[in-house]
Amino acid sequence: MNGVITPAEERFERGRRTAGLFLGPVVFIVLYFLPLPLSESQHKLTAVLGFVLLFWLTEAIPIPVTALLGAVLNVALGVAPAKEVLAPFAHPLVFLFIGSFIIAESITCHGLDRRFAFAIFSIPFLQRSPLRVLFAFGVISACASMWISNTAATAMMLPIALGVLGAMDDMGKDFQGFHMRRFSTAMMLFIAYGASVGGISTPIGTPPNLIGIGMIHQLTGIKISFFEWMTFALPVTVVMFVYLFFILGYAGSFGRMDFSGMDGYVRDARKGLGGWKRGEINTAVCFGVAVFLWILPSVAGIVLGKGSEISMFLSSRLNEGVVAIFAAGLLFIIPVSLRRGEFTMKWERAVRIDWGTILLFGGGLSLGRLMFSTGLADTLGSSLTGLTGAEGVWGITALGTFFAIVLSETTSNTASANMVIPVMIAIAQGMGVSPLPPALGACLGASFGFMLPVSTPPNAIVYGSGLVPILSMVRKGILFDIGGFIIIMIGLMILCPLMGWV
Repeated sequence: MNGVITPAEERFERGRRTAGLFLGPVVFIVLYFLPLPLSESQHKLTAVLGFVLLFWLTEAIPIPVTALLGAVLNVALGVAPAKEVLAPFAHPLVFLFIGSFIIAESITCHGLDRRFAFAIFSIPFLQRSPLRVLFAFGVISACASMWISNTAATAMMLPIALGVLGAMDDMGKDFQGFHMRRFSTAMMLFIAYGASVGGISTPIGTPPNLIGIGMIHQLTGIKISFFEWMTFALPVTVVMFVYLFFILGYAGSFGRMDFSGMDGYVRDARKGLGGWKRGEINTAVCFGVAVFLWILPSVAGIVLGKGSEISMFLSSRLNEGVVAIFAAGLLFIIPVSLRRGEFTMKWERAVRIDWGTILLFGGGLSLGRLMFSTGLADTLGSSLTGLTGAEGVWGITALGTFFAIVLSETTSNTASANMVIPVMIAIAQGMGVSPLPPALGACLGASFGFMLPVSTPPNAIVYGSGLVPILSMVRKGILFDIGGFIIIMIGLMILCPLMGWV
């Protein structure tokens, strides 16, 4: 369970970054001076995009820094004025990121996530067979990832899983080494894959969701509410989760494994957590307030009608970003101990949130807007459809989903979403079909990178445990990439018409 990366892999990663550091400027210069059949603004933006995409793919420098450099280059080259280029960095969804990240930080800070995990795992039914134990870990990882980042969910579950596996050794059970290795690998993979799949269920579950929602609203004027997203994404999550469980569980062979005595480990772990503490209660209340206010406008629209005065009032005032900041702000107001001047969240802890993702989100929205305002997205879309022959709403959707999945295997899911979604929207609009299915296909596909440790942080975390052979991850990942593509396409074909998005 030691060593996150082998020396050979470390050399490869270092070489990849070094190559990108030199190739990025070269690609920029070549594209800038190459005679292309584009307008001046499109030509300059193409050079910037070439530089940004190469730096994103090779991770020559931190990905969020590349997003900022892309914005700076666009202003410096005169693609658009600074006010237009930098405006997306203050998009309302940026504040949804900030608020939800602070709430998630409080959840992990006060141990509410571990209490939730052990509460589910303490159910006796889930402790009596390897399949049930596997199912429990997958469910916990997926459910946690709906509200905290998939990286945090995986990082939370890894020590719990290692503790369970260690307890099995301590109990001296007579497990065959081969079966035990297969079970350990399956558990690690289910934690990572469950977190990636669970993240698509809510807008805040994973960054590509908010990128998709933001670009759809910004580029098409269509707003997808928190509740509408869950109505659409949750069924896809459930089907994909069942597919994961079938491949990792029923298709695996763990032999006869006796899990009696596991309840003792879980009981001791819960005892170690102690009773509910004030910080946990406060965090749970603030989290509940946020979820309630996020879904309230949609529920009011369903009950009273979207055109009702109350529904319109709630929709105009309860913006998701505003709600997130309000709930996060409550954490700084509600005390843990008023006498000692201690509050639920401290600023020193709050600033640990993932600011890089926030900057990357703003940079992605900025590039997406510029691709539309200059007409480059439409040009790229026409070229892409000409090369692939894709046509019609479902042909374009398949194209976007495929490219997003492939790209997410080699670069971050956030960068993948930023690259593919605006192009898919432009292609759909150019063909006169609904842009929602192609954009949503690309959005979901960006979260379905399962093959490699570098595909997503959850993959890297469980690979670092030493319990996941790289070939096992690749073999299972290929199955899940193919299955994920099919499930996304079928889900979109069924759900988009029901939601009125086609």
